Amino acid sequence: MRTELQSSGTSGNHRESCIFCRIASGGLPSHVVYEDDRVKAFLDIHPIRPAHVLIIPKAHYDYYDDLPPDLAAAIVHLGQRLGKIMKSLYGVERAAFLFTGTDVAHVHAHVLPMHAKADITSVAYIEQRDLTFRLPPRADDDELRRLAALVGSRLSDAGAGQ
Repeated sequence: MRTELQSSGTSGNHRESCIFCRIASGGLPSHVVYEDDRVKAFLDIHPIRPAHVLIIPKAHYDYYDDLPPDLAAAIVHLGQRLGKIMKSLYGVERAAFLFTGTDVAHVHAHVLPMHAKADITSVAYIEQRDLTFRLPPRADDDELRRLAALVGSRLSDAGAGQ
């Protein structure tokens, strides 16, 4: 939900307490692959797979169903462009795109190359019950810089207007 205080972006409270608001404003470092006036795309520091990208709106919205339709469409379109790049870079048949919002209440989409069916899946498909989960390992900053430059340059080469 977006509050009245956020009519011209994020409120002071959200900007201070929300990690994605701080990343969107440049207050926290990130490995950016794309940025415009409304969205920022950057590498996840705990990637499921290399080149795992998060796309966030710069304005704070708690949930994807709170997004204005044109902003949601911009995020999906960027996800499609990134997905095509990931498929080409990694030679995979599919790239995953999903909004989750389980860890941070600031809309964010995940885009990643799918090397295996279980890269992104529902517990409904998992035979074992009472699973526990942990973050994937923290990615190396040098590798994140390399991947950000590679994915970002491919995105630029593909044309900003696509």
